[in-house]
Amino acid sequence: MDPYLSLNKNPLVAAIGKPSAQFTKDDIITYIVDNGIEMLNFMYPAGDGRLKTLNFVINDLDYLDSILSLGERVDGSSLFEHIEAGNSDLYVMPRFSTAFIDPFAAVPTLTMLCSFFDKDGNRLADSPDYTLEKACRAFTDVTGLSFKAMGELEFYVIRPADDSFPARDQRGYHESAPFAKTGDFRTRCMARIAAAGGRIKYGHSEVGNFTLDGYNYEQNEIEFLPVDATEAADQLSVAKWIIRNMARMEGLNVTFAPKITTGKAGSGLHVHMCFTDSDGKNVMTDSEGRLSNDARTAIAGMMTMARSITAFGNTNPTSYFRLVPHQEAPTSICWGDRNRSVLVRVPLGWTSDVNMSAAVNPGPSAMTRSPRGRQTVEIRSADGSADVYYLLAALAVACRHGWELKNPLEVAERTYVDVDIHRAENAARLGALEHLPASCVESAAALEEQRKVYEMRDVFGKDYIDTVIRHLKSFDDSDLHARAKEDPELMKSLVERYFHV
Repeated sequence: MDPYLSLNKNPLVAAIGKPSAQFTKDDIITYIVDNGIEMLNFMYPAGDGRLKTLNFVINDLDYLDSILSLGERVDGSSLFEHIEAGNSDLYVMPRFSTAFIDPFAAVPTLTMLCSFFDKDGNRLADSPDYTLEKACRAFTDVTGLSFKAMGELEFYVIRPADDSFPARDQRGYHESAPFAKTGDFRTRCMARIAAAGGRIKYGHSEVGNFTLDGYNYEQNEIEFLPVDATEAADQLSVAKWIIRNMARMEGLNVTFAPKITTGKAGSGLHVHMCFTDSDGKNVMTDSEGRLSNDARTAIAGMMTMARSITAFGNTNPTSYFRLVPHQEAPTSICWGDRNRSVLVRVPLGWTSDVNMSAAVNPGPSAMTRSPRGRQTVEIRSADGSADVYYLLAALAVACRHGWELKNPLEVAERTYVDVDIHRAENAARLGALEHLPASCVESAAALEEQRKVYEMRDVFGKDYIDTVIRHLKSFDDSDLHARAKEDPELMKSLVERYFHV
C-alpha cells in the first residue's frame, strides 16, 4: 500500500484506498454501507466562527444519494449577520474530501464540512470558505504561486488545583509530566484530530501556567503542517471543535481566549505561511538558503496591511489586552529572523547543509534528504477570536498586496529589526516603528482605511467589510485599558464574556 495511505490516521483513507482529496460520492456511499454508518452530519462555519451541525438519519440509499448530491437548505440569516431574513435561504453542499468519523456520536456517524450556495446555485460570495478560496486564487493570479498555511493552536486547559509537582509560574514551555499535568489530554486530542484528517506537526505544553480561584490553568499548543490554506482552515476549525468536546467529556474546561488575566501569557493563533511554484517547490529561500525576494515581498505586504489584519485576527476587546509588551505578543509592525518580539518572524528553517544527524547517530553519514524547502514566515498577532477562514483570506490578500506595491523590498528593509525592540537600549528603534491597534475601534478604523485592498478582485464583499467594521465599533473600547486599570473587576467580566471565543 502507498505509505501515505498506510500512515494516514483517518480510517476512511485506508478503507477507501485513496487520499481524501480524491474521495467521490460513490466512495462515501460505499463506505457508509460497508461500515454500518447510521447517521450523517453536515458541519459548516457560520459568521460567529463556530462550526454548526445538521444531523441526518440515513433511511435508504435513495435518500443518502439525494443529500450527498443536492445538499440541504438552511437559514442564512441565523448564520450570518449580513444576510437579510427576507431572503435568507441557502444551500449547504458537503465536500467529500473533508469526511471523517464523528468520535463523539452515540451511533456510527460520518461527518463532512460543507460550502454555502445561494438560491441560484452560486457559491455564497461572503461565506468563510469561499472568501478564502477567492483570496488564494487572487494570490496565484498575481504571483503565479500557491498560498499554503498552517496554524499554531494555543489554548488553556483548566482543572481543579493540584499542588503536587508544581510547575514554575510562566515557565511551562515544553514541560513534561508530572510537572505538566494535561499532556495526556493534549495527546488524546491530537489522536482524534488526526483521525478527522488533521495534518498535525506536533504538540507541546506552552509557557502559560498559573492557579486562579482554585483552578490550575495550563497552556498547550498543537501545531499543524503546511497545506493549502482552505484545508488549513478546515483543520483548525475541526480541531477546536474536537478539543472542546474532549474537555467536556473528561470534566475539564478549555479556552482559546486571547487573555485570561493580567501578567500571564495569553493565547495566540500564530499562522505560518509558505508559497510554492507550479512544481510544488517551496520558494521562500534562494539557492543560497537566504530569504527570497518572494518572501520579502509578501512580508512587505503584511507590514503595509498589519493594522487592518487585526480586524480579522483580533475581534473582541480582550484581544487587545494580549497585544502588550513583554508577553511574547507583538505590539509594533516589524519583522525579523528568529525574533519573538516582532510581528512577523522568520523561524529557523534548515537552511544550512550541515548533517546534524550524522554528528549524533551511527551509520551512513550522507544526508538522506535535503534540509532545504521547509522555510515559512510566521505572523504572531492573531488569536483564537479569529474566524480562521477570514483570517487566512486576509493574510492571502496582504501577502498578494506586496506584489502590488511599488517598492516592496524597500518596505521590507525599512521594517526589519534584528534586536529585541522592548529592551531599553533599543527605545529609539521602537519609537520609529508603527504600532498595532490598541482596541477594536482602532482596528475598525484601520480596516476602513484599507478596505479597498480587501475588496479588490472581489475577494471580500463590501457588505461583509461593513459588517466587520460595524461589529468592531460596537465595542466602544477606545479607553478600555484605562478603565480596566481603574476597575480590576472589569477585566474579569470581559474574560467571562469572551471566554469561549
